[in-house]
Amino acid sequence: MEELAVSSFKTTGSKWLLPVSDFVGFPLDQVNFLACQVFALCAAFCFRLYLGPRDTSPLLRHAVAILFGLSFITFCFGWYAVHITLLVMVCYWILVIADTRNIHRYTMTVAISYLTACQVSRVFIYSYGILSTDFSGPLMIITQKTTMLAFQVHDGMSKKSEDLTADQKRLSVTSKPSLIEYLSYNLNFLSVLVGPCSHYNDYIDFIEGRHVQRRLGKPPGTNAGRSGPDEVPEPSPMAAVTRKLVICVVCMVLFLTLTKAFPITYNVDSRFVSEAPFLTRLSYAFFSIQAARPKFYFAWTLADAINNAAGYGVKGADETGRVSWDLISNLNIWGIETATSFKKFIDNWNIQTGVWLKTVCYDRAPRYRTALTFVLSALWHGVYPGYYFTFITAIPITMAARGVRRNLRPHFLSSHLMKLGYDVLTWAATQLCVCYTVMPFLLLAVEPTIDYYRSMYFHVHIISILTAIALSRGRQHGDGASCSSSNGTRPPSLQEHPPPSNNNLKGN
Repeated sequence: MEELAVSSFKTTGSKWLLPVSDFVGFPLDQVNFLACQVFALCAAFCFRLYLGPRDTSPLLRHAVAILFGLSFITFCFGWYAVHITLLVMVCYWILVIADTRNIHRYTMTVAISYLTACQVSRVFIYSYGILSTDFSGPLMIITQKTTMLAFQVHDGMSKKSEDLTADQKRLSVTSKPSLIEYLSYNLNFLSVLVGPCSHYNDYIDFIEGRHVQRRLGKPPGTNAGRSGPDEVPEPSPMAAVTRKLVICVVCMVLFLTLTKAFPITYNVDSRFVSEAPFLTRLSYAFFSIQAARPKFYFAWTLADAINNAAGYGVKGADETGRVSWDLISNLNIWGIETATSFKKFIDNWNIQTGVWLKTVCYDRAPRYRTALTFVLSALWHGVYPGYYFTFITAIPITMAARGVRRNLRPHFLSSHLMKLGYDVLTWAATQLCVCYTVMPFLLLAVEPTIDYYRSMYFHVHIISILTAIALSRGRQHGDGASCSSSNGTRPPSLQEHPPPSNNNLKGN
């Protein structure tokens, strides 16, 4: 069966590393991806050391970032890279010619439609079980960047300042980017393969040398009248990069051991489902989902390290002067593994996608914000039915979790022991709910998803819906009102952390 899968694998990318693929036993597209990311890490160090903003013009930095980015997607995807560059060019054409009052609508429609069309064609051409070159990852990142920039140009050029929120005002773009700036933002080698998405203003500040100064401010004794990128000494990213690379190594080891030991598909194995007790199946689901996470931890942490190596990602400094390099981090592993609520888990998982959803949907939807945001997230992820099962299931769970936090949590804050007991119970409930919710995301197809939920007796669906109904009296009227309340019920995954001041570092 393995030989059949390998022989049926097709790739449009480079085949230079095929001997390496055969030797290590990994698909060629994964080997190509890892090779490009390792090369990107080395290139990022050189980019910071030899093409820094103090000694190099922004034009050259943009050009080098684009050149490497195009090389990477061509190496990994071959002629499929045309899809990525075509979407970027079409969205830039819209940016140039469209009225700024509607530019965000046109860009969102085109980007999501093109992404969906590519994903649909891939699903029909290559069935669920057949490996093939997957270019949808970079296309998803491009969709985030093009649409978020279009919304920020719309805010900056067609809306009054008083009509914008504080975040929208800070992130608004008041002039249309040039072609090279647009291409660099979307296709730079730091994030073209796996992200993360970042704000346009932050990226341009990084290229032009204002990034560190904006985030750290002027050190004491700096001449206030002085200008230029050398006002603030650039902190070294070596400690942050080293720490993140160590995490990558650990995650790779876990992936090579635990992930293969706990295959997801065993959750719907007919013999296992029919013979194993419910608690055994529940336990296996928990461990198999835990084992599936390291590959995501690896990819996102490595991408973060690459950006840091180039000097991008300074978030702020605490009172001791310790610099945080987590501005565009896509996950907080500790926050994920210790989450005591569904919203805390989401808040620490795929963080930059949460920022994008907040920017283009959650903050702008007149009603049904949470539901519309989950729908957009499912549509962005792809057309596999499992994605929609996951995000639709997440809606009642999120509503139930808000109700529990609002109505029950205050009764457990009277003592440290009761609070500890509440945290332990909610941690276990959160992790089991996450396993139940994301299982279809990994199973992909309808039939195995229904088989799994049937084997679990749809218990989380039933419990979450009944809980949400029972606690609905405690909810404030309107989705928007409850999401902005002061009790912390707004999904943090859809909140953007404000930039830290010099003496107030707000980490993930």
